Amino acid sequence: MRTAILALLAAVLAAASLFASGEEALYRATTDADGVQRIAIVGGNYFFRPNRIIARVNVPVELSVRVEPGLIPHAFVLETPQGDKVTELKLGGKAQTVTFTPKRVGRYLFYCPNKLLFFKSHREEGMSGYLDVEE
Repeated sequence: MRTAILALLAAVLAAASLFASGEEALYRATTDADGVQRIAIVGGNYFFRPNRIIARVNVPVELSVRVEPGLIPHAFVLETPQGDKVTELKLGGKAQTVTFTPKRVGRYLFYCPNKLLFFKSHREEGMSGYLDVEE
């Protein structure tokens, strides 16, 4: 009985740790009736949720990005697989929206580029994710 309780406690702590780190299940974008793949992303203290997204190539993608209330300023940068910037948004208050049509299959990286003095950047602290564009 004690072993089962300890195992259950360990599983709960592991799940809580995973949630706190911003990790979560893969999110697959669906296409709305108007032909746009809409994805809502929430940022906060060193995380984006979802941080792993799959979308389809040559289908418009609308990203709505907002940040949870807090004192630390955040931004959102999205780059193509070749490293070209698709967008850079300053986050705060209401959601910012960007619409684009991915023309190439590949991994589009998104992250917060902010950094204070000699501390790690928000990206280095885990505030990043990717949008995998597939056929």
